[in-house]
Amino acid sequence: MVVLGLAAACAAHLLAWAARAYCDAAFEPAHRFGMNLMALPLAGLSVVVAIAGWWAGRAATRDLALAWRGLLPLVSLLLALGLLIWAYVAAVGTPDGYPGDSGLCPDTNVPPRWPSWLPA
Repeated sequence: MVVLGLAAACAAHLLAWAARAYCDAAFEPAHRFGMNLMALPLAGLSVVVAIAGWWAGRAATRDLALAWRGLLPLVSLLLALGLLIWAYVAAVGTPDGYPGDSGLCPDTNVPPRWPSWLPA
């Protein structure tokens, strides 16, 4: 759980970093330093979310068939970490209204490769 939580934190941080770099929005050295400072609390939060997701899945398996008891905690863990990654990238990786210099993104600083059905 801890390893998956830390991997999710790394993935979220790298995706937010890539989105800001692509749009060149809030990607000056001071902003990059601030993003790197946010990586440590993100790692701690993602480990807590991983443990909570696993625990919630384990608590829900009391009345399930034996075949689902091992799968539900993993599914709830992955769902919780996926939501954390999405929320971090949407909140930190796409600074709305910040003047992007690359000209590749609209004023919302959402990269064109971001799925349109996923809010940012």
